[in-house]
Amino acid sequence: MTRDADKIALILAAGKGKRMKSDLPKVLHRLDGRYIVDYVIDAARKAGIDRQILVIGHKAEQMREAFAGRDILLALQAEQLGTGHAVMMAREHLRGFSGDLVILCGDMPLVKPETIKRLVEERRRLKAAAVVLTVSFDDPGKYGRIVRDEKGLLKAIVEYRDADKKVRKIKEINTGAYCFDWQKLEKILDRLNPDNDQKEYYLTDSISLFVRQGETVGALVASDPCEGYGINSLEELDMVETLIKNGTR
Repeated sequence: MTRDADKIALILAAGKGKRMKSDLPKVLHRLDGRYIVDYVIDAARKAGIDRQILVIGHKAEQMREAFAGRDILLALQAEQLGTGHAVMMAREHLRGFSGDLVILCGDMPLVKPETIKRLVEERRRLKAAAVVLTVSFDDPGKYGRIVRDEKGLLKAIVEYRDADKKVRKIKEINTGAYCFDWQKLEKILDRLNPDNDQKEYYLTDSISLFVRQGETVGALVASDPCEGYGINSLEELDMVETLIKNGTR
């Protein structure tokens, strides 16, 4: 596979995961004998992205020990103030970089290398500021909805609580994985603000900023809805492990 020095994977792995009923960092829970996050790291490498940054936070020293000697950079997010804040904390490792920044969630072990590759290819094809990875569910619950314009490009990501009845009928949702033109993202990072209920810096706000600026933003649907599964509880961990052991994913 062709390796590309113009790509970096930024993997978000700073959280504790309150519903995991453990003080262990969520991504260090074992999934079929491996760390949850190892599946994401491997998927990025198989997609041709050798340069990787892992954002750590909760139990940072334990995370450092787990990844000591591994060919991966670590960025510390001492306070977990949102996904946008996590990217800010990785800035030091991104100095001088210009290219595709692929942002992945460390708790999404079913994301496929082919999908990551398609995400980068779609951003380049569109010459977009960003492309969001989405999935479609028959019952999308209370996830943020993907609203597209007449050309099929991303118009908005609307949170469920802010959505009207028409928008709530949309089955396409945001997975939290993206491919950004890093130079464009860096320029607007400081415009993110924590003026919301959680007092956090949301990466999704960058998408809204891009759209308002007239930048192209795409949305790519994953071929398998399971790729969007984020593990947030022991029950979900068991479910994903069953899928992996049965060879169905």
